[in-house]
Amino acid sequence: MRLQPTSSLLAVVDIQERLIPAIPQAATVIERTIRLARAAGLLGVRSVLTEQYPRGLGSTPADLASLLPPAQPKMSFSCCGCEGFEHLVAPAERGPLRSVVLCGFETHVCIAQTTLDLLAGGLMVFVAVDAVASRHQIDHDVALRRLESAGAFPTTTEAILFEWCRTAEHPQFQAIRRLVL
Repeated sequence: MRLQPTSSLLAVVDIQERLIPAIPQAATVIERTIRLARAAGLLGVRSVLTEQYPRGLGSTPADLASLLPPAQPKMSFSCCGCEGFEHLVAPAERGPLRSVVLCGFETHVCIAQTTLDLLAGGLMVFVAVDAVASRHQIDHDVALRRLESAGAFPTTTEAILFEWCRTAEHPQFQAIRRLVL
């Protein structure tokens, strides 16, 4: 049940320019997602970035996008409907992948549908509760309760970083520690 860098995938979902003004907690979500992306880079965690209908919703902010592989465009709300994402989590392709860490927009739509599909596919899903948000708090709150009831693990970005790091003796510990100060 613990996250391991070698068996994790960080999925950054639909943090896009035209959605940001509509999400009250957008600045915090972006800050915490940047923290996760930097840690993933330091610790060798695979990552994926998706963009929902980029022509209409815009692209990922450059400071975040620069830390991740090129964005996978999608039209389905679940990332599991995105070819580039599906390839990473397909049983034949995923190798040691056992868990997916999700962050991004919106908790009750793309995060929720992706979580449910990943759980159905046999993966453990960790939702970074301080790095997901919806336009309306009620949608966010109900989605988190639903996802936990479905078997997802709610956690925080700081907990994820230190779980990936495992020990203060890790060669990247000081760099990880600086991400949370």
